[in-house]
Amino acid sequence: MKLKTKNKHTNQLDFQKLSIQVSLNGLSFCILDTIENEITDIRHFQFNTVTNPLQLETEINTIFEQHAEILEQSFQAVTVSHINTLSTFVPKPLFSDKNLADYLKYNNKILANDYMTFDVISNNDMVNVYIPYVNINNLFFEKYGAFTYRHFATILIENIFQLSNNSEEPTVYVHVQKEQFEIIIIQNKKLLLYNSFEYSSSEDFIYYLLFTLEQLELNTNTLQLYFLGDISKEDVLYTVAYTYIRNVDFLEKNYSFNFTTNVEKPASHRDFTLLTNF
Repeated sequence: MKLKTKNKHTNQLDFQKLSIQVSLNGLSFCILDTIENEITDIRHFQFNTVTNPLQLETEINTIFEQHAEILEQSFQAVTVSHINTLSTFVPKPLFSDKNLADYLKYNNKILANDYMTFDVISNNDMVNVYIPYVNINNLFFEKYGAFTYRHFATILIENIFQLSNNSEEPTVYVHVQKEQFEIIIIQNKKLLLYNSFEYSSSEDFIYYLLFTLEQLELNTNTLQLYFLGDISKEDVLYTVAYTYIRNVDFLEKNYSFNFTTNVEKPASHRDFTLLTNF
């Protein structure tokens, strides 16, 4: 959904787009100037004590108060991605929008008043069923009016499929966040596995990773693993993965836009879902 709204101050069409990514652990946003085709701002905020959506709403309101001059502009379009583990993928031929709770109840604890929705994966035969943070959507609606929201796993999967090839050898993608990571395994443009794990140590991380590879009988000496997300070569997670897996690298993504001189350009594997959500 692309929206054009009049700027509150100039009465001219605003050609900036805002991408927001929100989770219980933090909020990130970036702004794209569509005239200059440049990222003009990118920021990250970490939450250490948030455990529920109501606390999350309080933290987000604080950020908006502190950065009102940036966030309370008019935008041509606003896109929001929800990061949580309250989602599941369903093959499109088996999907019915009347059975959303049935898809989710096997992997998630569902409350009677939970709002459930879904994203259709544009370049694969799947549907992502999930529970968004409804109070956060209401907050953004109050600030921006109509906007587009999706689950971050939808953005992650769609963009990885765009970059993947028809290799006979399965390719493993590991998306790292604070205390959570996702494993995506693709072979011949088909999704073999998607799963999300919570971790508190590098021992947790490598256990879940190696256990997953073992269950799919993948050879750690021949498979290719790509990292993306909040990780660098100096991180212990990279070191421990490289100890057990021979071919480890970072996912390369060439973006169609540039970054202004006052914005530090992130490594291409970082902020992957934030920068591909315009």
